[in-house]
Amino acid sequence: MNSRLAVSLVAASLLMPGAAFAQSTTAQGAAEGAARGGEAAGPVGAIVGGTVGAAVGAAVEIPNAVINSVPRDRSVVVREHVVVGEPLPPTVELRTVPQHTEYRYAVVNDRRVIVEPRTRRVVRILD
Repeated sequence: MNSRLAVSLVAASLLMPGAAFAQSTTAQGAAEGAARGGEAAGPVGAIVGGTVGAAVGAAVEIPNAVINSVPRDRSVVVREHVVVGEPLPPTVELRTVPQHTEYRYAVVNDRRVIVEPRTRRVVRILD
């Protein structure tokens, strides 16, 4: 019974929108999910975490056409460390990706990042 509860908690935490499991690829999502699930609930948690992580990773996979459309604009400098899954500071201006208006990007600390516009969370770091 306790292992079912632990597995359920791992799965739920991986599906939470605020979780830092937004990955740029399905493989990265599966690896991160398996690692976190294994830490929380052992081998069964690793299996569930890997499956859920792969699904989350697939959901945020970005088409190459979008990635190739992100220009190298003038960079802004922020003190915060820019990482996938974390929001950008409110002072960073988000720009629309040319020809792909559903995506936003910014150039922060000389790195191009694709951002989820509603939450400002970094979805992918390009360079």
